[in-house]
Amino acid sequence: MKTMTAQIHTLDLRFQGQPEAVAAFLVIGPGGPVLVETGPGSTLERLIAELARFGIQPKDVHDVLLTHIHLDHGGAAGWWAQQGARVHVHHLGAPHLIDPSKLLMSAERIYGEMMKPLWGEYLASPTERVYALHDGDMIEAGGLVFTAFDTPGHARHHMVYQLGPVAFTGDLAGIRLSARAHTRLPTPPPEFDCEAWLESLDRMRAVNFQKLYLTHFGPLEDVTEHWANVARLVNAYTEIAKHEIEQGADREAIIARFSGDEHTRMEASGLPEKDFGLYASIGPIGMSVDGLLRYWKKKQG
Repeated sequence: MKTMTAQIHTLDLRFQGQPEAVAAFLVIGPGGPVLVETGPGSTLERLIAELARFGIQPKDVHDVLLTHIHLDHGGAAGWWAQQGARVHVHHLGAPHLIDPSKLLMSAERIYGEMMKPLWGEYLASPTERVYALHDGDMIEAGGLVFTAFDTPGHARHHMVYQLGPVAFTGDLAGIRLSARAHTRLPTPPPEFDCEAWLESLDRMRAVNFQKLYLTHFGPLEDVTEHWANVARLVNAYTEIAKHEIEQGADREAIIARFSGDEHTRMEASGLPEKDFGLYASIGPIGMSVDGLLRYWKKKQG
C-alpha cells in the first residue's frame, strides 16, 4: 500500500531561535521526498540544513504541500516554487502565492518594522508551479497519495492532508508544543469562524486518524482526546469573547481576561513557566482576541 511505505520526519525550524515552535515535515516515499509546510522565509536556511541531514538537497524536492498560506506555514513557498517545486495549496490561497501583495500589506500593518526580522522574504510563486486544491483532491507525490480536506475555521483556505492513518493538521488542531499537555487556539483575523472550525473537527474525527502531525509542534497519538479538547476550546474562546463584549469590555480588558485564563490553564496542565513565553510567541493572545472580536462583529452585523 503506497501510504504505508512513507518515512515521516519532523523538522524543527527553530523559529526565532526557539526549539519546537514551528515545524515542517519531510515525508520520504518510494518516489522521493515531499515537504509538508515550508515555514517562514526567515527559517529557510534552517530548513535546508535540516533536509541536508537526510541527504536531501532543494533540487530533490518536487512537491510541497501547504496547509494554508499564513507566514509561519507557507512563507517560504515562493522560494521552493522558484526552484521548480510544485506547490499544492487550497484554491482560495493559490492566488495569494502568485501575487502576495495583499497578504503582505495586511501582515505589514500588523507587524510593522518587525515584519522582515520575524518572517523574512515572501517571494511570489510562478503561476505554473502553483496547484490549486479542492476538497477531496488526491495528490500523487513521492510515490505516495495524499488526500486534501477542506477544513475552514482558522482560515477559509485551510487544508488538512491525509496520508493513510495520519494527518498533517496545520492549525486546525491548535498549538500543542511537542509532548506538552497544554493546547492553545490561534484565532487570528480576518477569517476565524467558530461554526466552520467545529464542522471541520467533526469531519476529521470521523476519519479516525491514528496520529496527527501539528505544525506547532510535532506528532501526537492521543487523537480522540485532543480533538475533543480543541472543540471545547473553540466553544470556550467564542463564548468568553461574547460574554465580555456583552459586558461592555474593551479590547484591552478582553485580552487581560484571556491572558489570565491562559495562565491558569498553563499552570493547571503542569506546563513549566519557562515555556509560557513559547506559547505566547506562536499564538499571541492579542491577535486571537482580534479574530474573536471580528467574528462577533460580523455575526452581530
